[in-house]
Amino acid sequence: MSVNLIKNAVKGAIDQVKESLPDGEDFNWKKHILPRVFPFLAWKDQLRNKETMRADLMAGLLGAIMVLPQGVAFALIAGLPPIYGLYSAMVSPIISGLMGSSRHMVSGPTTAISLIIATTVSQYAVAGSAQYIEMTLVLTFLVGAIQLGMGIGRLGRYVGFVSHTVVVGFTAGASFLIITSQVKNMLGIEVANRASFLETWREIFQGLGQTKPLLLAVSAATIVAAIVAKKISKRIPDLIVGLAVGTLVAWLLGGESAGIQSVGHMPAHLPPFDVPSLTPENFHLLIQKAFVVALLSLVQSIAIARSIAIKSGDMLDGNQEFIGQGLSNMVGSFFSCYASSGSFSRSALNYEAGAKTPMSAVFSAGILMLIILFLAPYAALLPMPAMAGLIVMVGWNLIDSHHMEEIQLASREDNIILGVVFFTTLFAELEFAIYIGVLLSLYFYLKRTSRPNIAVMAPDPEHNRHQIINVQRKQVPQCPQVKIIRIDGNLFFGAIPHVAGIFREYRKGNARYLMLLINGVNHVDLDGAEWLQNEAKYWKEKKGGGIVLVNLKGVAREVLVDGGFLNAIGRKNIFDSKTDALAYIYKRLNLKVCKQCEFRVFRECREDPRLPVLSEKK
Repeated sequence: MSVNLIKNAVKGAIDQVKESLPDGEDFNWKKHILPRVFPFLAWKDQLRNKETMRADLMAGLLGAIMVLPQGVAFALIAGLPPIYGLYSAMVSPIISGLMGSSRHMVSGPTTAISLIIATTVSQYAVAGSAQYIEMTLVLTFLVGAIQLGMGIGRLGRYVGFVSHTVVVGFTAGASFLIITSQVKNMLGIEVANRASFLETWREIFQGLGQTKPLLLAVSAATIVAAIVAKKISKRIPDLIVGLAVGTLVAWLLGGESAGIQSVGHMPAHLPPFDVPSLTPENFHLLIQKAFVVALLSLVQSIAIARSIAIKSGDMLDGNQEFIGQGLSNMVGSFFSCYASSGSFSRSALNYEAGAKTPMSAVFSAGILMLIILFLAPYAALLPMPAMAGLIVMVGWNLIDSHHMEEIQLASREDNIILGVVFFTTLFAELEFAIYIGVLLSLYFYLKRTSRPNIAVMAPDPEHNRHQIINVQRKQVPQCPQVKIIRIDGNLFFGAIPHVAGIFREYRKGNARYLMLLINGVNHVDLDGAEWLQNEAKYWKEKKGGGIVLVNLKGVAREVLVDGGFLNAIGRKNIFDSKTDALAYIYKRLNLKVCKQCEFRVFRECREDPRLPVLSEKK
């Protein structure tokens, strides 16, 4: 089954490439296929340019400096020893950079993924233990395998079902959870490891009398220094400045001798090779959780890649990004890396620093390796309260206040989604927050699409060409024998009950003909076609007239033709213009009714010599 899936995916990709080729250009495997299988072949020639290499090297240096404190902080959020965050920042960017399609996105450990890993794996093992690390690596492998399978299956387009509003709400909730998890470390208050959001805050308030002033001073110094550095200049690595100041304050206050605990030993070596323990038990426990992590990781990565691609003008292949992220997590799991995704802060820095190719991510990983090999002993001196302050800053920066304000102004539905996902993230399982966000988004989408806009139309007598307008916008007379209706939306099974209910009201009048303006209908399914057929029969048999379709699109026409529904409607009753349709209908109207009509809404009415001349008053 998997072999056939891969074959179909490859065949589909080749067919897509052939269709996209300019006229007259022959298909070439080396030129058109290999760069899609190995994306780095598309930009490797740019590395011959010294300016490109220099720009990528400088961007990589800045990225390595930024990820050093972030990697340590994220690993602590994930419940892992600090070095594992740095391992992930060494391997993941290389694989995703070489195998992804984005020129500027940098992958590695991130806050939201770290948090969801902590809440997932801590259900089965104690944070930081050997079993916990083992299960984290298994989870990472499964995440990568799911992402790779989705990429090969060309499912990149469907990640859009997780809307940006869901991501914003989830990350805002995650930020509060992150901050909450570190308050106890800032104050030195004992809180149960698996305490919920409310339980944690209850224990913190109850234990405020146990606050350790030295720990709070170190944490506060870290936060204040980071804030000040960021306000002075955005180019200053604020997290590094904050961490340095916090470490200095901890040393001045006495360090570990004064009860200020440090991070501890960090091995000065490259990521060790280790095969994940893919036992049936681990697979059964983690496969469902892995799907949630994989989905969240892909949503974040694609959103980041798209936002930067809009600025840079680069082309983005969502399916290739899936493959790049999947391979980075699968390979990373063999080198002590935990699940990663695209990082907005590091990707934005990479772009702003002038990176030209994904080689900047490779340089960043390489420079980080050198830092760990030669400076790891000094990293062991980092004080835990300073790390707690650093993580609080990371959590606070995660709140996307700009987009939250936009969502609040955008629509009531998006506000509901944002609020529900935010509070669900705080008070329920993290994966449930993603699920309910997706379900709510689909619910509101189906609610909108199942109620297409239906408007009653009529010619405007004051317009020189009797333009057809919406009678709700301007009260104009309607023809007593013709009902003109415009439908904006698809005629599919979910919309038919709503549409049929409205059209039952239109049947109550004296009109004999129903003219449907359906240029706004892009899709008609079997239920929609049957409804059109039944409506045509009713207007023909009960009303003595019929229905006329105007501007029927080709895709919708195919369904009506292939299903034989046009026989009931009548092929002659389909027109490409309103003028031709009205001329056809007018010839079939009851002349007696027309003679008694005082409106003459159509040009044909006013120009027909058979009808009496209207008085000036009329």
